Parts: sequence; C-alpha cells; structure tokens
Amino acid sequence: MAEPEIIVYSTPDCPHCSTAKGYFKSKGLKFTDYDVSKDDARAQEMVQKTGQTAVPVIEINGRIVVGFNREAVEAALKKQKPPKREDLMVNLLFDPFNL
Repeated sequence: MAEPEIIVYSTPDCPHCSTAKGYFKSKGLKFTDYDVSKDDARAQEMVQKTGQTAVPVIEINGRIVVGFNREAVEAALKKQKPPKREDLMVNLLFDPFNL
C-alpha cells in the first residue's frame, strides 16, 4: 500500500492539532502541516473543503476528518486514495469503433 497523502490544517495554540501531529509522527507517517493562523490562502482552502473554521482539519487521501477523531483517522488511513476524475473519464470517452 502506498504512503498516504496527509495534510493537517492547524494553528500553533491548538492542543488537538498537536495531538494529531504527534499521532502521525508516532506512526512514522509524513504529513504536510499548514498553519492557517498565518496562511490566509490555506485557511480559505480549508473552509472551502469543510465549510468550517475549526481546527484541526485533517485530509487523508482526499478524505476529510474535522477534529482529531482517532477512529476516523485510522479508518481513512486504511482506505486507498480514490481515483482521479480524469482517470475515470478516460473509460467513458473510449470509442471502440474509432480505432
């Protein structure tokens, strides 16, 4: 199984954010951490994805977990990354009569 893509939207003074990042570190998992208190573009991105301003927001292989819910995080880690839309569209655009 490929290494999961993990993004954590956090703030420095958030204890749940620290817990989430500590969890990933303890599992030896790499993650990208965006400090939304200093990065307005990432804060807007987080709100677009979730409709919320609460942190942490954790994205694992395209799946969103708001807050640090260990069970939800572990379930998301077990799932494969969903296929990209354009990869699925290739199958729809195939014309077997146009070879």
